[in-house]
Amino acid sequence: MKSQKLKSIIEGMLFLAGEEGLNAKQISEVTDQPVQTVQIAIEELQADLKKARRGIQVVNIAGGYQLSTIRAHAEYYERLAYSPSRSSLSQAALETLSIVAYRQPITRIEIEEIRGVKSERAIYTLVNKDLIQETGRAEAIGRPILYGTTKSFLDYFGLGNIRELPDASAFENADDLEGETQLLFDRLEEKVHSEDIVELEELGEELTEIAEDILSESISSTEQSSSEETTLPSSTSSKDTSIDD
Repeated sequence: MKSQKLKSIIEGMLFLAGEEGLNAKQISEVTDQPVQTVQIAIEELQADLKKARRGIQVVNIAGGYQLSTIRAHAEYYERLAYSPSRSSLSQAALETLSIVAYRQPITRIEIEEIRGVKSERAIYTLVNKDLIQETGRAEAIGRPILYGTTKSFLDYFGLGNIRELPDASAFENADDLEGETQLLFDRLEEKVHSEDIVELEELGEELTEIAEDILSESISSTEQSSSEETTLPSSTSSKDTSIDD
């Protein structure tokens, strides 16, 4: 296999592996290339990315390789994480959030078993948005992280406490992810609609106050004009009399 093709394959594999990463032996088994050849290709890939001043790099963590962003751009990633345009939740994030909300505390592996796909990115997004957080470690091999919802989650969905979540007990299937996700989405829509009504009511009150001020000024102006019209003939009459004399 040509070096460039191998490097391209490794880059794609590391992208798919995400935070779990891959070691040289795993890459070797998949690509059917010697471990030494794989290590050389990774080193060349690292050099290529650095030379081209790319926004990603290949890092070695605990014996495994991962794709990572570069530290020099950290401030821009932080802006992206808190950007208002990123405030909405994707379907993947909403599905993951509904699983955590209804089945917390829960591990990433359990979430992925329910969704049927990797959920690292969705979990990362939800943690960054302060909607879920680490709540401890499970009593299992490797002591995996347990996730639960946060106070910000309650604020986001307008809930007083976690017991106010829409009731999912009506579903025949206890693992009805689609139903739970729809309940959470409906709750979010309800909250947004409620906030819109409040905003409209506040706007209506402001418009009413403005209208009353305009009406008050109009009445005052009319009364003043009427007063001037009443005194004008008297003044004219007096002037005309003086001329006749």
